[in-house]
Amino acid sequence: MKKIKFIDLFAGLGGLRLGFEEAFKTKGIETECVLTSEIKPSAIKALNKNFKHKKLVGDICEIDANSIEDFDFLLAGFPCQPFSTAGNRQGFADTRGTMFFEVERILKEKKPYGFLLENVEGLVTHDLENKGDKIGRTFKIILKKLEDLGYNVEWKLLDSKEFGVAQSRKRVYITGTLDNKVNLDNFKESKKVLKDILENNLKTEDTEFTKCVFKKFTPEELYGKSIKDKRGGKDNIHSWDLELKGKITSEQKQLLSRLLKERRKKKWAEEIGIKWMDGMPLTVNQIKTFYDTPNLEEMLNDLEKKGYIKKEYPKQEVTLVADDGKVTKKRVQDKSKEIGYNIVSGKLSFEYNKILDPNDIAPTLVAMDVDKLGIIDNGGIRSLSLREGLRLFGYPETYTLEDFDNQKDKKNGFDLLGNTVVINVVKEVSERIANTYINSLKVNNDKKTEY
Repeated sequence: MKKIKFIDLFAGLGGLRLGFEEAFKTKGIETECVLTSEIKPSAIKALNKNFKHKKLVGDICEIDANSIEDFDFLLAGFPCQPFSTAGNRQGFADTRGTMFFEVERILKEKKPYGFLLENVEGLVTHDLENKGDKIGRTFKIILKKLEDLGYNVEWKLLDSKEFGVAQSRKRVYITGTLDNKVNLDNFKESKKVLKDILENNLKTEDTEFTKCVFKKFTPEELYGKSIKDKRGGKDNIHSWDLELKGKITSEQKQLLSRLLKERRKKKWAEEIGIKWMDGMPLTVNQIKTFYDTPNLEEMLNDLEKKGYIKKEYPKQEVTLVADDGKVTKKRVQDKSKEIGYNIVSGKLSFEYNKILDPNDIAPTLVAMDVDKLGIIDNGGIRSLSLREGLRLFGYPETYTLEDFDNQKDKKNGFDLLGNTVVINVVKEVSERIANTYINSLKVNNDKKTEY
């Protein structure tokens, strides 16, 4: 069987390539990557460390399709931020969102046998036309463009937790070939939990934060707990539970808990005269209606001084129209209203915002806050190691991010991981692609025999 040639666009750490190569290898088919495209310096550094490249190029927008060697498959994890819930979800209005059209351009001009595309779950429902629709206008455009090129397109939302990695990561996989759809149903389920991939006895943190935490909880009691000043049920710990910002009375803790709950009620928006939002500042008089005590103002002033609460005006929703006619809505403080007190609830306020449970799986790793995930190790707390991060994406032990394994560059390493693919899922999908390719060859050979 001939060697399969492919190109890897928006390559990142090269995860699509790894999974694709491994899948075809299991089928006894040799592969060759004839072009890799990536613009991020840190990603290029990792790619050069872990792969040999026939041709490594930068911005795909600047590459003439005719200059690319003929190939059989196109792989692309085109930029996901425009469609991600972690971003602003501007879709094709974001210049990164237009990168799909570079994929379309190359498919149109080179017409390879097939492709494998990967993106965030949010792509599927981006820009819904009707509330009950299963897919949005953006995704419909993408599927139509691919079909118009003559490809038999199939897609599926797949969660990595069902493919033998200890992380829940839902991503949409889009496949296409020139003669048949790829079957993306009924994958064999495989499970892992965090303790299956953890390293042991690594250096833990000894900070004021960790000291406060261990004064109130044993290491085992922290498993699965979030640390944030928002509502989160029994598995959520607030800064005032730990007295992270200074000692306060039990009465002040009760006040904070009530304020946290009350500020979400819609009746206050009506009374204040603003459109409801999830977490409004309340005045002293409003607070008195649910927590009336003689020393209320004294308690509030002390909590503000220590940073548990802040004074701010209610935020009114306003509509902004840009020069290009684009309409956006945002919240701005309305100083015509009475100032009130609100919880300081920044998501990334503390050294760790979640302590992972070794008997469970990790949440979806996101580049901006992966370093805020805590691991209990030998009675202490530490962050995920890069090796553990690689394992959560199914990367082989031979893959290295050692150049990033230092205090200065570790965040860059996790930034790359937060935007990569899960090898296990890519391999399973690619095996289905390989089966489709092999069956196509068999059918064509049978036809030749008949003639």
